[in-house]
Amino acid sequence: MTERVEADSLAGCLLGGAVGDALGAPIEFDSLDEIRRTFGPRGIENFAECYGRVGAITDDTQMTLFTAEGMIRAHLRGVSRGICHVPSVIDHAYAAWMHTQGLSSPLWGDDAAIGWLVSVPDLNHRRAPGNTCLSALLADAQGTIDEPLNDSKGCGGVMRAAPVGLDPVFDRKQVFRTACEVAGLTHGHPSGYLTAGVLAETVAGIVRDGHSLDVALRGAERCLAEWPDDAADETRRALAAARSLAGSQTKPGPETVESLGEGWVAEEALAIAVYCALVADDFAAGVALAVNHSGDSDSTGAICGNLLGAVGGVEAIPRAWLEQLELRDVIERICLDWKSLVEGEDQIVGSDFIADEWAERYPPW
Repeated sequence: MTERVEADSLAGCLLGGAVGDALGAPIEFDSLDEIRRTFGPRGIENFAECYGRVGAITDDTQMTLFTAEGMIRAHLRGVSRGICHVPSVIDHAYAAWMHTQGLSSPLWGDDAAIGWLVSVPDLNHRRAPGNTCLSALLADAQGTIDEPLNDSKGCGGVMRAAPVGLDPVFDRKQVFRTACEVAGLTHGHPSGYLTAGVLAETVAGIVRDGHSLDVALRGAERCLAEWPDDAADETRRALAAARSLAGSQTKPGPETVESLGEGWVAEEALAIAVYCALVADDFAAGVALAVNHSGDSDSTGAICGNLLGAVGGVEAIPRAWLEQLELRDVIERICLDWKSLVEGEDQIVGSDFIADEWAERYPPW
């Protein structure tokens, strides 16, 4: 049974993540002192030029888009053929992303360069892709959480996980587990993939159930509690620290954010994003807080933007940022297609067919 997915929250989640990514992109590798010297004592508050333009996205949004495309393809495959291994379909989609980066997956080859997204010219740019993601996707085998390719807990798994929470069919355990498996394609440490489960499940609680951030986060924490202590302890402690800090009288600011870490590793990136989303007065304040620190600013901004965009919808995102955002039209097309699929599944997928235009745009492979 397909559940209702709130279209504005869906678009808010993906556009919000891209906006947070673009706000943090110019300062991703800068210290807080450098940020303040360049942008003033309040740090960066508006888009600045990066990669030759204002509003540029990074590999975070690129990979999130291919995660979303993979989820749509997996949904079509599942309802049309009755069977689908979602992580493999998304791994195939990531091989298409590799094609845009001028690389070929040894596992899937150039045959993975299918569908409409890979043909978008403006995706054919390198935007500081993570070494862990690249090395894992260049391996001869597919990484899994049971047979990991590495022991990395970098934030490259969690930063792209939000679309898994937008699936209209998965039950809660499926959302959490699938997000873990998708992150586990490239990141083998439990903190590298359990954080992805938390983010996706929180997004699902907001977008599918209409929960507040706090209630949705508690649902994700219940899913996390079902994992062994030795695997989940770092993620639990990071979330507890974020919650405790958000509930304290400590004034939000860069120094407060940096007490949670720098965000290069997954549990710190999630904790920073959750803290900033919990204390934010609005979307703009939340993502600005999430990027102004000496760490992985684009990733923490992207995750915070996913959360606040899901909560507030597109209207919560400053219009000036949306107007300047790179690939806004591509993100909106993904969102419209997802909405159309959910609402018109009977017309798109029959007992033995997928409508031609959908099969061409999102090959179930």
